[in-house]
Amino acid sequence: MLTVALALIAAAELAAVVVLSVLLIRTRRTAGELQTQLETAKRPMPRTAAGRAMKAVVGTAVRMRDQGVGEFLAGSLEDLTRWGTEDRAEIVRLAAPDGTITVFFSDIEESTTLNERLGDDEWVRVLGAHEKLVRGCVDKQDGHVVKSQGDGFMVVFPDPRSGVLAAVDVQKALTDRAPRRLRRTAVKVRIGLHVGPVVSRDGDYFGRNVALAARVAAHARGGEILVSDELRAALDGAAGFELSPVGEVELKGLTGVHALWQVRSQV
Repeated sequence: MLTVALALIAAAELAAVVVLSVLLIRTRRTAGELQTQLETAKRPMPRTAAGRAMKAVVGTAVRMRDQGVGEFLAGSLEDLTRWGTEDRAEIVRLAAPDGTITVFFSDIEESTTLNERLGDDEWVRVLGAHEKLVRGCVDKQDGHVVKSQGDGFMVVFPDPRSGVLAAVDVQKALTDRAPRRLRRTAVKVRIGLHVGPVVSRDGDYFGRNVALAARVAAHARGGEILVSDELRAALDGAAGFELSPVGEVELKGLTGVHALWQVRSQV
């Protein structure tokens, strides 16, 4: 009997050892799987094109919500001057033989109100359609986009006629062939242009020309194109345009009064 009892005890101990071994193996396997999952979770997500696009969209929406839009033309003279120096080499390259460059500013009228009404997601889509339209018109006239910010554009052209043609094309495109999203939102763009020297011996005269063009655009209404008196004179009666005097106005941050002209296409 003693021998049988000892055999039973030994068998029970062996079974217990086997069970414990199996449990230990399973526990180690589970711990390994959990460690792998943890390490995977810590890895950065792949930077796919879709991921970058979504990040850009979200970033734009957040900036618009936090900072607002429609401030492009109301930037300080320091900001406007800095924008003019950010792409100076390309601007100088595009200058006319007489050393002048035509500066074009545009933005969407009442953009802050539209953003609030549409919400960030739809507003980002509207901005995308607007940007595509403006860049298409600019490219046709060999313009160069120096800066785009939200709903605003700063563009330079080698001559006044090219700049005005691009401005007219933007307004016509919004009226005649705008994408459905822009028509449905009733987007209206205001545009201002000025022409002046790229460089000057006495200080950064080009920075003043950039600021003047921005302030001219700020005086325009949606759907309107305004130009400075210097640009009107530089057009020198070019065919295809009708210019009407708006009057003399003061421009924020600039001394004196400035004559402005409204441009209409005769084509």
